[in-house]
Amino acid sequence: MIKRLSAPLILLALLNVGSVLAQQQSPYPMADMLAQRIIDKYNNSTCVQLAQMKSEKPTGEKAQMEQRIIQALKNDPQMRQYFINKIAAPIANKMFECGMIP
Repeated sequence: MIKRLSAPLILLALLNVGSVLAQQQSPYPMADMLAQRIIDKYNNSTCVQLAQMKSEKPTGEKAQMEQRIIQALKNDPQMRQYFINKIAAPIANKMFECGMIP
């Protein structure tokens, strides 16, 4: 009887631990915000738009905020690695689709 009850209880405990881990906040919320903006920009842009954006320099308040985050990325190697790991695959896939990389 005890063995029958312990297996489901262990399963419930593992599921609970998994959901708690999934709900934990990112160690770098600003990097997450910038990464998501970049990923969205690449996913929602055509190849022609990406080529045009590549030659343009961003301006305004958002650009200033991005520059502060970029400076933080330069100063914190762990945050930079986290950020690059987050954006690398979506950007590389879009660039491949657009013929921007072989």
